[in-house]
Amino acid sequence: MIHFDNVDKKYEKITALKEVTFEIPDGEFCFIVGPSGAGKSTIMKLLIRDELPTKGDITFGKIDVPKLPKKLVPEYRQQIGMVFQDLKLLQSKTLEENIGFALEILNKSEKEIQDTTAYLLELVDLVDRKHLFPKELSGGEQQRGAIARALANNPKVLVADEPTGNLDPDNAKDLLKILQTINASGTTVIVITHNKDLVDPAHKRVIRLDKGEIISDSRKGSYMSKTPPKKNSKVKVQKQETKKKETEEIIDMKKKEPKEGVKIDKDVFRKLNKRLRVKLEKNKIDSPNDLLDLTTSEFKKLKLSKREKKSVEKFLQNYLKTKNK
Repeated sequence: MIHFDNVDKKYEKITALKEVTFEIPDGEFCFIVGPSGAGKSTIMKLLIRDELPTKGDITFGKIDVPKLPKKLVPEYRQQIGMVFQDLKLLQSKTLEENIGFALEILNKSEKEIQDTTAYLLELVDLVDRKHLFPKELSGGEQQRGAIARALANNPKVLVADEPTGNLDPDNAKDLLKILQTINASGTTVIVITHNKDLVDPAHKRVIRLDKGEIISDSRKGSYMSKTPPKKNSKVKVQKQETKKKETEEIIDMKKKEPKEGVKIDKDVFRKLNKRLRVKLEKNKIDSPNDLLDLTTSEFKKLKLSKREKKSVEKFLQNYLKTKNK
């Protein structure tokens, strides 16, 4: 979905980014880490086209971001849910009104505003705080509220810039669970942080920056992962994606070899309806972790109805809450 190809960004005599190349596929959970001044926030600004690169290409799907006409930038940004360091919650509106206001701007119907707001408040576990103003919420509650508002337009990507900057370890842990739930529902999640305690327990992809360069890119890594980044060109990446897509189309999930000695945990899945459990069993989904590890394309191959997708999202949300207690 997102591809930076040999990107440089210079501010007069300062080089913020140098030859940065990476791609983030649809549905991935990725941390971008590094010390202050490493270039993390510059990547975010380039992605939302708040800044333009000095050199290199940036694509979002089929969109050539730097070449996007200014009049189309607002529409483009609707595909990216942003959670900024300063949150930007409207102090004169309640939490519920903050979320609803984001939908009003998009001319959503009153019913859609009510339904979406109720769903998002439940997602971030703030239903009982909806009538409070931002100043009446704790730091963790404000952060979760900002995430709910960022998801109002059902973006393809959620980008959180230093989401745990002012949070204690417990609140940071709760926030990570919510981000994992959002990712499990199919949304690509990018977390920009220097918080080692947030990164290491997640075991997700970690891109590490230092002095404007990518020094490590590790799958299921840690804050200090040392896996060297791959210097792929745009052409090579596109060829790899084409080959990957062709491979996925060839592999039928129903023909996967069964895992020896592993049976579906009927107790764990007991809250799901029988038809949904049968689908999971046929596709060799033996545990909640199997669901969390599915790529977007694999999840689509389950061919779940809208109701079943919501059931899976709610199940994973509850599972992550109990798992991390």
